[in-house]
Amino acid sequence: MTGWSFETRQVHAGARPDPATGARATPIYQTTSFAFDGAHHAAEVFALRDLESHAYTRLSNPTTLVAEERIADLEGGVAAVAVASGQAATALALLNIARAGDHLVASSALYGGTHNLLAHTFADLGIAVDFVRDPDDLGEWRAAIRPSTRACFAEAVGNPRGAVLDVAAVADVAHGAGVPLVVDNTVPTPYLSRPIEHGADVVVHSTTKFLSGHGTGIGGVVVDAGRFDFTAEPARWPQLTEPDPGYHGLVFGQEFGDVGYSLRLRTRLVRDLGPAVSPFNSFLLLQGIETLSLRMDRHVANAQAVAEWLAGQPGVAEVHYAGLPGNPWYDAARRYLPLGVGAVVSFELAGGLDAGRRFVDRLELFSHLANIGDVRSLVIHPASTTHAQLTPDRRVAAGVTPGLIRLSVGIEGVEDLIADLALGLAAA
Repeated sequence: MTGWSFETRQVHAGARPDPATGARATPIYQTTSFAFDGAHHAAEVFALRDLESHAYTRLSNPTTLVAEERIADLEGGVAAVAVASGQAATALALLNIARAGDHLVASSALYGGTHNLLAHTFADLGIAVDFVRDPDDLGEWRAAIRPSTRACFAEAVGNPRGAVLDVAAVADVAHGAGVPLVVDNTVPTPYLSRPIEHGADVVVHSTTKFLSGHGTGIGGVVVDAGRFDFTAEPARWPQLTEPDPGYHGLVFGQEFGDVGYSLRLRTRLVRDLGPAVSPFNSFLLLQGIETLSLRMDRHVANAQAVAEWLAGQPGVAEVHYAGLPGNPWYDAARRYLPLGVGAVVSFELAGGLDAGRRFVDRLELFSHLANIGDVRSLVIHPASTTHAQLTPDRRVAAGVTPGLIRLSVGIEGVEDLIADLALGLAAA
């Protein structure tokens, strides 16, 4: 679909009329497994010599395939693998190239669940992770990298404070050390930001959020740029350069070239660990992607208006939104997100923790829940919820103060949203 606009590709990429029925909308193939033509066909599929046929929905499914091809197209990758959640996407993207004894470097400006995954669960697996306290300091990234480092990881727009990653600069640091850069692009979506165009090697999403947009289906995806050469240092990437015992000595990087990374992730990690996405959730995801640009334009317009209004309120100590002049990431946002920063707006209440709780309890239109990316406006107090498991020091490093409020601004009438926020501020 080269040459077509983003708006056209978000509707058509990966889709085709159903060959069995002619259905124009992508059908839901709600089945566990697929029949083979015969013994030879089955053997070819299981040996990965036939990559077109489906065998079992834990590995691949026709409905999910359309979503994978569409997201890969929109992000500018060569392949994508859909999984059961955004957390699974992050875990598998990194476990595909890191094992016990290896090391990762990550930004400290992360969603709390991702921080716990990297700091604690990966430690249980024998993978060490160092967190860069100031992701804008390239010297910190360089200093954190070791000979055992296997990847750098960061969010394109940090959750919850909205720090904008200098993707090209961090990619240069990672590539200078011979490792890939993995970027979580959940908050901006490929409509606003495409990290692969700036040097990222792998992109992950929680498709639960803005890509779906309706708050009904959980999912995740890993997109491979297909550019990182894992064969340049074979000893560093044995998963892709040495014979795989699970496939009778097949070497993924040698056999499959630029899709070796994504194919190993699918046929080793998704197969063995099992975080498969439901075909129905893939169908819901497709419905959301078809209106992505329309929704994101409205999300951004509303978020900008809300951020500007909050910045003028006496009970608000500071607003964190890179669309505001004076924000530390304003210039980076103009470079990497020219269509807008997204819909996550965070702000500090002067009254601290108690004021944050009173604020949340008073709102009527904003839904108090742990999610972002819904067409409905959402609110949460991160210090007591999404980031509560972090130590106080780690919370500060992530930008989570006691009085921080995170909004996911929806597509409602902005006057109604501001009126609701005024009620909250009065109570705080």
